[in-house]
Amino acid sequence: MDKDNINGISRRDFVRGTSMVAGALVLGTLPVSASAFVAGNETLKLAVVGCGGRGTGAANEALTADPDVQLVAMADAFRDQVDKSLGYLSEKYGKDRLKVTEETKFDGFDAYKKAIDMADVVILATTPGFRPQHFKYAIEQGKHIFMEKPLATDATGIRSVLETAKLAKEKKLNVVVGLQRRYQKSYLEIYKRIQNDAIGQIVSGQVYWDSSGVWVRERKPDQNEMQYQMRNWYYFTWLCGDHIVEQHIHNMDVANWFIDGFPATAQGMGGREVRKGKDHGQIFDHHFVEFTYPGGAVISSQCRHQQDCLNRVSESFQGTKGTIYTNSNNKGILKGYDGNILYDHDGSEDPNPYQVEHDDLFTAIRKGSVINNAEYGAKSTLTAIMGRMATYSGKLITWEEALNSPLRYMPDEADLGWDKNPPVMPDDNGNYPVPVPGQFMAV
Repeated sequence: MDKDNINGISRRDFVRGTSMVAGALVLGTLPVSASAFVAGNETLKLAVVGCGGRGTGAANEALTADPDVQLVAMADAFRDQVDKSLGYLSEKYGKDRLKVTEETKFDGFDAYKKAIDMADVVILATTPGFRPQHFKYAIEQGKHIFMEKPLATDATGIRSVLETAKLAKEKKLNVVVGLQRRYQKSYLEIYKRIQNDAIGQIVSGQVYWDSSGVWVRERKPDQNEMQYQMRNWYYFTWLCGDHIVEQHIHNMDVANWFIDGFPATAQGMGGREVRKGKDHGQIFDHHFVEFTYPGGAVISSQCRHQQDCLNRVSESFQGTKGTIYTNSNNKGILKGYDGNILYDHDGSEDPNPYQVEHDDLFTAIRKGSVINNAEYGAKSTLTAIMGRMATYSGKLITWEEALNSPLRYMPDEADLGWDKNPPVMPDDNGNYPVPVPGQFMAV
């Protein structure tokens, strides 16, 4: 949840200006007629599905990226989220850009279909558990997409996303995933040097997301269980995936990107030491995972939500010729083993990567190019899920076991509704079942 907060716009805060960056992730240029929707100077209709801080910030970035984009529809499980989001956007944009009316505000579990049907481009920013079904529907309807990470909370969802990614490729639809480090200049410059063999082969690394944690939304007297869990979604694995999936995916994705592969095995440990109240649902407050890649590289991964501890969100890698240090604050350092600095990236003037994602998306739509981040987004999500399987179970988990796991967190769409129970329920004392290593069956 990069820089999320509950008092205003999320990590995707209203961006200070726009910028165009070369399409490093564009997969290829196609004839104009090959794209599902290429409009030149025509107006592109935008819909937002998921109107919390993420969706609101992403909508702002989409409107900033292209002057001929109009927001026409908004959807969320909760109507107040739609109204709040539109209120924020209305402070910056006029009626010529915001075409949302009372008739095009949708709420409830099926609201996403109504919004998607109205648009050319869709932002998918609901809680992660819903991403596979929303992505599938949007691609089936022929829409270009920006969707937030992670892309699922269980392996069933990942398998769905990978299938939908193939369909998106066949339809030549653009899909940008909010793993924004792949659009960040400091990371791109370091990656370029890795490709040029500046540090040799990566043999080990450490990736971190250690922080004090995020918000808690307390139960209200008038809420039923489904309403409560949907509001306090971060603490329920079926909705969030646990913070190793929801946040730490960013750092694991960097490891996968730089190594150019995905882990063969994972083993680790985790638990709840300080965050274990009833409002903290099921998830752990710390995870440590050791990922081993097919080429032999070993990546140590740690994430923590504990107050008054070391805070660190960064990555370090050791190659046969030198070392790398990267972080989200536009810093990238490459150092030889003789102590000499081979490259030191000063990113003070770098463009905002959250904005670059949308700049590149809309440029591709206009030009008839295709960006499709869905496959690596799904596989980096699976990397994080694999790590969670290892910490929940205390077992060694292989990539194949993770991908093919029958364990399912997200219910069928028919089992979702305000009058239905969520897939996990509290006991008589209001406590939720928490995985116990050595007892939890991950696969």
